[in-house]
Amino acid sequence: MSEDPSAEPRTGAQTAPQPSSEMLTRIGSGIVLALLALGLLYAGTAPFALLVGLAGVLTSFEWSRIVRGPEIDAALVIQILAAGLAALLGGMGLSALGLAVVAAGTILVGLLTFGERPILSALGVLYAGLPAVALLWLRDDYPHGLYAVLFVLAAVVATDVAAFFTGRLVGGPKLAPAISPKKTWSGLVGGVAAAALAGLAMATAVGAPAQKLAIAGALLGLVAQIGDLFESALKRRFDLKDSGHIIPGHGGVMDRVDGLVFASIAAALAALVLNPQWPATALLFGG
Repeated sequence: MSEDPSAEPRTGAQTAPQPSSEMLTRIGSGIVLALLALGLLYAGTAPFALLVGLAGVLTSFEWSRIVRGPEIDAALVIQILAAGLAALLGGMGLSALGLAVVAAGTILVGLLTFGERPILSALGVLYAGLPAVALLWLRDDYPHGLYAVLFVLAAVVATDVAAFFTGRLVGGPKLAPAISPKKTWSGLVGGVAAAALAGLAMATAVGAPAQKLAIAGALLGLVAQIGDLFESALKRRFDLKDSGHIIPGHGGVMDRVDGLVFASIAAALAALVLNPQWPATALLFGG
């Protein structure tokens, strides 16, 4: 006798979990951010610098609030100026000058906050400014700058998404319970594997060496996870759940770019070692 499809499920039967309104908000916000980032990235170095500069400024506000409180002080003003000017110079193809501005801002903030968490305050300038310089330096390398930044972004996004869903579906031992109680080793493995696949996809798209780019993707995924844990440790030190509330479903800007901060710096350092004259080409195709 066949079952009535309209009948109530039996006791103990499993039903598919429905996405919560918070999850739908998170997905919607993520799509909007992704489209905005891709559009400005495709438009060129200067338009992309607008987004990078805005992210650096908002990151500066959030870092200052976490480390020193909500007051607008001289150190915050300098950090904002350093991040914004670094992005402006990077958008003009003057990344070396942008790096010098970040270095000067780091020193000034450290001096201004002497006696009030100077190391953490100075570190905030690097956290907001270095990714701006790194991403714009890569983007400015024609003709492969677009694809190099896309590769970094794809590796980070693939890591975040795969780590989240793998951790939820597989579970298992916690990765760093004292820092981020929800992260698991299975999520780390899933995220790194997804980043490697992102590298393979990019290699196919641009004709780069598949094995090398898959390994590079996996390494960027690992670095992105370290960046995620770093930001979690900072928030836990100051007993905060989110860095801010500006992005619906995600929290603050730092909550969204924590992995990208570390991955972009790592990618730029690798390109600098391989071939500083053609950084994007070096990142994708090797030295």
